[in-house]
Amino acid sequence: MKKLIKNISFGVWMYFNLRHLHPFHYLIEEYRESGDAEKEREQIVNSTSVWGRKIMEKFHVTLNVSGLENVPEGSALFVSNHQGYADIPVFFAAMPAKQMGFVAKTSLGKIPVFGEWIRDIRSIFIEREDTRSSIKTFEEGVNLLKQGFSLVIFPEGTRSRGPHMGEFKKGSMRLAVKSGVPIVPVTISGSYHMYEEKGYIQSAKIDFHIHQAIETKGLPKSEANNLAEKVELIIKTKLEELQSAEDKK
Repeated sequence: MKKLIKNISFGVWMYFNLRHLHPFHYLIEEYRESGDAEKEREQIVNSTSVWGRKIMEKFHVTLNVSGLENVPEGSALFVSNHQGYADIPVFFAAMPAKQMGFVAKTSLGKIPVFGEWIRDIRSIFIEREDTRSSIKTFEEGVNLLKQGFSLVIFPEGTRSRGPHMGEFKKGSMRLAVKSGVPIVPVTISGSYHMYEEKGYIQSAKIDFHIHQAIETKGLPKSEANNLAEKVELIIKTKLEELQSAEDKK
């Protein structure tokens, strides 16, 4: 019963919190229709930074961010491990000045209010069992990156729901290689404590580390083919380091 009450309470809060962001929808739509990508990105950032900050404050999340100096100017593909539902707002709270959309499951785009908002911020949606849809989504993502919009991808394909990483999908880096934008590995540690650990929202301590960008322009094919393994190792090594430090406290 406690879990049910907490989740209903969170759902109601989330609904009204997102409704308060609705004015940004019209501004984003206005600049998108006029072709002013820079102004559109500004409004997306205004929307996401407000939402991310409010969630961290509401649930008393301690967010330790490191590596902000590694965030590049212009568009990039941020590649991260995926521990829990909290990872999306954590990204916005950790990098409040950066426009980011997500490579997300189609089902997220169907959630009332949230679906409209996550579409507004230039996310793309993938149906993994539908090859034709996946190809179309890939092309859409490449075009967005070339236009100056940044994306976040979770190559595990699903939440780990705990401290251990799943294997990265090998084709996940192709978006960056095809568009010529840098890949920025990101390690998240502790976000599963916020929901997945107990099945309801609670406070948590989360570490968020931004690694040095990996340039993809002019990358030899042999190196491009090994990018998934390289990025996975970078993220996993830092994750183990952060977990080891936390275990010693």
